[in-house]
Amino acid sequence: MAVNHRVRGSSPCWGAKKIKLGQILIELFYFEIFALLRQATGLALAIAVQLRAKFRYLFMDISHIQHDISRPPNKWLVFSLVAVGVFMSTLDSSIVNIALPVIMNDFQVSLSVIEWVPIIYLLTISSLLLTFGRLSDTEGKRLVYCLGFIFFSLGSLLCGLAASVAWLIAARSFQGVGAAMIMACSPALVVDAFPAKERGMALGMVGTVVAAGLTTGPAFGGLILEHFSWPVIFFINIPIGAAATTVASIVLKRTRENRSKEPHDWTGAALLVVCFGSLLTGLTHIYDWGPLSSGTVMCFTVFIATGLLLVLVETRTAYPVFDPSLLKIRLFSLPVLSAIIMFDSLFTITFLMPFYLVHPMGFPMDRVGGVLMIPFLFLFFVSPISGALSDRIGSRLLCTLGMAVMCASLFILSCLSSSATMMDIAWRLALAGIAIGIFISPNSAVAMSAVPPHRRGIASGSVATARNLGMVIGVALSGLIFNSVFRSLSGGLDLKVYRPEMEPYFMAAFQTAMRVGAGVAGIGIVVAYLRGKDSTK
Repeated sequence: MAVNHRVRGSSPCWGAKKIKLGQILIELFYFEIFALLRQATGLALAIAVQLRAKFRYLFMDISHIQHDISRPPNKWLVFSLVAVGVFMSTLDSSIVNIALPVIMNDFQVSLSVIEWVPIIYLLTISSLLLTFGRLSDTEGKRLVYCLGFIFFSLGSLLCGLAASVAWLIAARSFQGVGAAMIMACSPALVVDAFPAKERGMALGMVGTVVAAGLTTGPAFGGLILEHFSWPVIFFINIPIGAAATTVASIVLKRTRENRSKEPHDWTGAALLVVCFGSLLTGLTHIYDWGPLSSGTVMCFTVFIATGLLLVLVETRTAYPVFDPSLLKIRLFSLPVLSAIIMFDSLFTITFLMPFYLVHPMGFPMDRVGGVLMIPFLFLFFVSPISGALSDRIGSRLLCTLGMAVMCASLFILSCLSSSATMMDIAWRLALAGIAIGIFISPNSAVAMSAVPPHRRGIASGSVATARNLGMVIGVALSGLIFNSVFRSLSGGLDLKVYRPEMEPYFMAAFQTAMRVGAGVAGIGIVVAYLRGKDSTK
C-alpha cells in the first residue's frame, strides 16, 4: 500500500547523516532479529525434549503418566510458552499502530474513525480480562490460555480479510477476546512457576519479551508496509498461534484446584463491558456530539450508573469477577492505578507518533518503523535490570523514577517541530523507553506478590486490565485532544487526507496532546510514590 509523502528539502550533510542513521537502525533491527532467532531456537529445543518425553509415555505404564501429571512443568518451559503469547500480542499491537496512517488512507476515513481500530481491541481486552482471570482460577489456566491462541488466530484471519473499516473494527474486537484470554493467564502462570525470590527477575524477563515484540513490530511492520499491503500484518499471526496452541496444550498441566466449579459472575462481567464501553464511546465522540449533547450525557450517565452498580453487585456476590477486597491491599491498588496512568501516557506517544512521522516529517514507512523501534529497544535492555533490582530495593523508588522520566519525555516531545532532526526525535523516544523499562517489572511484581495465591488469577487479570485500560484511555484522550485542537484551528477540517498547508494545525494539536500526556504522568509520580515501602521485601 503506497502512501503519499511530502518530500522535505535537505542539505547534502543532512542526507549523509540520515543515511548513516538509517544504516545504524537497520543493523539494530537485524541484531534484534538474530537475537530472537536464537531465543526461538532455544525454545524449539526445549519443546522437542518435552514432546519426546510425552510420546515416550505412550509405551509406558499408566502409573508413570499419573506421576508426571502430578509434577509441575519446568518453570523455564512455562516461561517460554508465556513469552510466545506475550510476544505475539505485543508484536500485533505495535504493527497495527504503525499501519494506522496506511489503513486510514486506504479506507478514506477520518482519524476519529480509524482510532477505533486500536480502541476496540484494547476495550475488548480491558472488559474481559477480569472475567478470564476469574475463569482461569476455576477452570484452569491451560484451557483459557489455549483457547486464547485459537480466538486470536481466527481474529487475525478476519482482520486480514476485512473489506471495510467496519469489518476491520469488528474483527479486531474478536481478536481482542483471544488476546484477553492470553493476557489474563500470562502473569499468573509465571508467578505460579517461579519462587517468590525470583518473581521480580522472571517478570522482568517478561518485560524483555514485551520489549522484543514492541521493538520488532515497528521495524517488521515498516518493512511489510513498504513492500506489501496492510492485511499481511495480521496474517503473520496465524501460523504462530497454531503452533503455540499445540505446544501449550501438551506442556501446561491442569491442577486439581483449577477444576473447582465455582459459579461465574456473568452479571459483573456484563456490567464491566457496559461501563468501559460507555466511557470510551463518550470520550471519542465528545467533540463531534458536543459536551452537553444528549449522546455525551447519556454515555457518561451510563458509565457512572453501571460503575456504581458494579461495585454494589461485586460486594454482594460470593464469587465476583473482581474481588473488591483486593482494593484494600495498598501494594495492589496503588500499583494498579499507577499502571493505568503509565500506559495512558505511553500510548499518547505510540498513537500519535506514526502520524507525526508520516505527515509533517514525510518519512517513508520503513523509516517510521525504525524510529518507533527506539523506545522499545531501550525497554528491552532496561526492564530485566529494573526487575532484578526491585527484588533488592522494592518498587517504590523505581516506579516513581520511571513515572518522572515518562513525564519529562512527553514534555520534551511536545517541543518537537516539523523541522526536527532524527536525533531530536530519537533521544526523546529513548527517554520514554527507559521510563517504561524502569517502571513495568517492579510494578507488576509487587502487585502480584501482594495478593493471596488463590486470588492470583483475578489479580493477574486486574494488572493486565489496568495496563490495557490505560492504553485505551491514552488513545481516546490523545485522539480527542488532537481532533479538538486541529479542527478548532483549521476551521473544521478533518485529517482524512493530509496536505502541506495543514502543518501548523497538525503541529499545534500534536504538541497540545503531548503536554496533556505529560500532565497525566505528573499525577502518576504522586500515585507511584504513595504506595509506600514493599512489605514483602
